[in-house]
Amino acid sequence: MRVHGPPPHRLRALARTSATIITLALITACSTDRSDPTGLNPSFDASRGVPFTEGLASTVWQDAARHRVAAASWTPIQATHAYPILSVAQYLAVQQAEAALGIANTESSNSANGVGAGGRLRMETDRGAVAGASAVTLTYLFPAGQPTFEAMVTTQKNAGPGNSGPTLRAFEAGEAIGRAVGAQIVARAIVDHFAATNTAVPPVGAGFWTSSAVPPTLVDGVQLQGVTPWFLTPASQFRPDPPPAFGGAVFNAALAQIRAFSDLASTDPVRIEQVRIATIWALSRGTPTTSGFWLSVPTDSGWVAAHGLSELETTHMYALASATMFDAQIGCWDEKLTDWLIRPWRADPAINVVAAVGKPNHPSYPSGHSCLSASGADVLKTFFPEKSAQLDAMVAQAGLSRMYGGIHYSFDIATGQALGRSVAAFTIARDASGSSILTPH
Repeated sequence: MRVHGPPPHRLRALARTSATIITLALITACSTDRSDPTGLNPSFDASRGVPFTEGLASTVWQDAARHRVAAASWTPIQATHAYPILSVAQYLAVQQAEAALGIANTESSNSANGVGAGGRLRMETDRGAVAGASAVTLTYLFPAGQPTFEAMVTTQKNAGPGNSGPTLRAFEAGEAIGRAVGAQIVARAIVDHFAATNTAVPPVGAGFWTSSAVPPTLVDGVQLQGVTPWFLTPASQFRPDPPPAFGGAVFNAALAQIRAFSDLASTDPVRIEQVRIATIWALSRGTPTTSGFWLSVPTDSGWVAAHGLSELETTHMYALASATMFDAQIGCWDEKLTDWLIRPWRADPAINVVAAVGKPNHPSYPSGHSCLSASGADVLKTFFPEKSAQLDAMVAQAGLSRMYGGIHYSFDIATGQALGRSVAAFTIARDASGSSILTPH
């Protein structure tokens, strides 16, 4: 069955972008750490003894979500809100389904038969739970896609030996639990205030943000001030210090750095490379966006397959990473809409913004790209600690890309990364405590 989404040429471009970013990060790292082949999508995972694409349902649904986000040309703010709605539902559904099957809540799936603890019944229960939760949440997010999502459920139900007898009943039992959990997460999303009316009035004066849209539009992301977080209490929990004073020595030095990048001749090899990095990290409308990119790294790089992760482990990774990035975005906008710092191209009209990056319609400080990148990467480190150097290099390059693009100061990047890491440390600890939004109640 074909999952409807962007045209094939766009999907190929997205895959190339992901691989290029990972490759550039490896070069930047100057490390002996070697990644697995990018874009790995094996038909058979010997470590598990079953076809990888049959063994994990969550990766298929996550991929479908990213394709839908790109095809719908959603903003990064919209996408970062959407991904945890899917991911948290998947993880909670798998936990509840396994509990109903009487399987101990453990992420270890190794066993002599190559299928995992609980055997084929566990696998089909998990797959059903993921399918049910995914179909419900993605239908909420993309109503027109309901027929496709239901067809995906049917296809997964009939895959392999899971189409008759006890295995079919296991899938269907998991599916029913998944649909119930998905409905609960949708009910939460409906009242999470993400659709709140934009009533923000930015301050007026030197050094404050103003819209670059023609005609000027209201600032993006205001709803994040009152949206319900997954972990944070409150949104200002990790609010950083204010940015350097507009017109002061620190601010002027940072502004001059961006101007120096912009002033390089377009034919200068250094500038050519800067523009290339800025372009591949743009990750705005028409792509899975920044959060979608980080969620794709473990599969595009082959890490999930190489580790032979179970459905429970994989959905845990997606849920914790996506919810953490959304909370990092909330914390980022809490500061953005507190100090309303002017963007570099407004502070110095001679600065040229890289066209592929565009001019974001919200304040400069701190960098949302860096908040999301640092928080997402830190979560991924907990699942793939051997990839820490590579992930750190990618975060660093993501930050530099926004400076090369002409849209952020160096202190925007540093503060965004610090904020993202603080949020990640908090969410990881809360998750590990066994008493959080990711724990069935």
